Amino acid sequence: MTVAQPEVTLEEFDAFDAAAPEGLHVELINGRLLVTPAPDGDHDWNVVCIRRQIEARDLGLCLYQERGLAVPAYRAGRARVDGAVASEEYFRGQPPWADPSGVLLVIEVTSGRDEDAEVDRVEKRDAYAQAGLPVYLLVDRQRGEAVVHWDPEGGRYLHQTNAAFGAKLRLPKPFGYDLDTSKLG
Repeated sequence: MTVAQPEVTLEEFDAFDAAAPEGLHVELINGRLLVTPAPDGDHDWNVVCIRRQIEARDLGLCLYQERGLAVPAYRAGRARVDGAVASEEYFRGQPPWADPSGVLLVIEVTSGRDEDAEVDRVEKRDAYAQAGLPVYLLVDRQRGEAVVHWDPEGGRYLHQTNAAFGAKLRLPKPFGYDLDTSKLG
């Protein structure tokens, strides 16, 4: 369940994040505090399926799960992304809420509730575009599809492609290959 509170400052977020019980994920997106339970096994499986494909094709790139990123969109933000693809050395020496400038792709997998999924579909998509993250991949379990957004400009992604689970999804440059979605869901 996502609990949202408007207009949380970065200082308030940091205090809440430090005090949050284990098993809860805390994020700050567009000034709103988002609290969600830790992901279930099916959620993690989706990220693992994507990780295997990316790391098999792109030697030197790693997919980091549950990575905290400082997303300075609109207001100061903090996003715990389901997956962040970057060079294998990129996150060495980074703080818990890392600079996203070296991240090539972020992944979010929707949770079990549709209202939580809307955060991934809209709020996080827009925050990642505003932060200039080159590619955003959404695994939408409620809609049975994977959606890739790319080419951020003016706080929005200019392009989007959807693929139903089971179909191939073309990842844009710098990847430039098809992602097999047959095991996603």
